[in-house]
Amino acid sequence: DKDARDELPLLERIIEGLGEAKPVRAQGLEEEELEMIKELTLLTAKPSLYVANISEDEVSDYSSNEYVKRVEEYARIESEIAELSDEESAAFLEDLGLEESGLTKLIKASYALLGLINYFTAGEMEARAWTIVNGTKAPQAAGKIHSDIEKGFIRAEIVSFDDLQA
Repeated sequence: DKDARDELPLLERIIEGLGEAKPVRAQGLEEEELEMIKELTLLTAKPSLYVANISEDEVSDYSSNEYVKRVEEYARIESEIAELSDEESAAFLEDLGLEESGLTKLIKASYALLGLINYFTAGEMEARAWTIVNGTKAPQAAGKIHSDIEKGFIRAEIVSFDDLQA
């Protein structure tokens, strides 16, 4: 397929960058390339936003604000963590007295707040995570993949992550 042939070099470049712990958003992709991978919904392709709340008096010169400095430091640390290998990242977090990165905590807290969970599908061609509302019944969860699957739903085989790892 012509589209797949056109996408392959881009995907190989992205995989190489991810292998170097470089988020997709920091790989300098052109707008056209971002459009090509949009359907992949890669988490590291999403923009990052760091926010600090300041008073009206500090709007014109916020650089001396203690909270802004904390956010800048936090953003620097998170950026450094993102560039490290898994082993280096774990050691870095341990040195800071942390068990997980702020990004991981934010994602978990956001999912919990919104009442969302992930479920995973895996086959020969693809493994993928699907986000659903906690408590969604299996047929409706299958409908997230494709409406025809929901209509013809027969059964689900469920395996806990712990059992899958064993």
